Amino acid sequence: MTSITSTYDPAARVARITLADPERGNAIHPAMVAELGEAVRTADRAGARVIVLASTGRFFSVGGDLRGMAAADDMAAHLDDLADDLHRVVSDLQRSRAVVVAAVQGVAAGAGFPLAAAADVVLAGRSASFTLGYTKVGLSPDGGTSLLVHTLGLHRTLRLALLGDRLDAEEAYAAGLVARVVDDADLETQTDAVVALLAAGAPDAQATAKRVVRDAAEPAPEARLRAEARGITAQAGGPEGAEGVAAFLAKRAPVFGDGD
Repeated sequence: MTSITSTYDPAARVARITLADPERGNAIHPAMVAELGEAVRTADRAGARVIVLASTGRFFSVGGDLRGMAAADDMAAHLDDLADDLHRVVSDLQRSRAVVVAAVQGVAAGAGFPLAAAADVVLAGRSASFTLGYTKVGLSPDGGTSLLVHTLGLHRTLRLALLGDRLDAEEAYAAGLVARVVDDADLETQTDAVVALLAAGAPDAQATAKRVVRDAAEPAPEARLRAEARGITAQAGGPEGAEGVAAFLAKRAPVFGDGD
């Protein structure tokens, strides 16, 4: 069963990529990431000027598929591969000449948060919220979380990573993550309006603006992403990751050790 749908309008040169696994909260798992990566690459090969990243259902994404992680023969190897593939998607979105627009409704949790933030323009319905939550299950962040420092600042990002706080749509707007907050019922039409504005603009100027601004923020994001992958892989191979994931699935409080 496909977890992604994608369409392309060659006249407008607009690609629309939708996370389409609402029964699982658009959880991020290897098959979804593979489909997402192929959709992004296909859009780039087609010469898309705008890529829209959206979702179906109540949530943008609940984050990583913890059941799939727990069922893996080697959770560390599973997460290493998954993080590398997801980070390639994040890098492709950020390196693309296309302007990437994310339309977020409901929660963007775990890796769903930095995936939405990989867009150049983030639009949010009033129901949207953003949270990390990795440390609650004994894992360290991935998906491009470290790149949030450039948008949210050091200590706000640390607060989100360490305390598991949640940003609602208005807080995300005030923090600079979200470009516009609209009623949920208007999210699709407002996204279409932003896409039309971009599609009517100067493509080379937009692509150059995206590149120079992103390079100023982080000229080598892939190095940061690889460091994140190493971190979550190490956690997944240790006792905290095993306990945190098991506790979450058992719906009990985790019991962590004293650390090093």
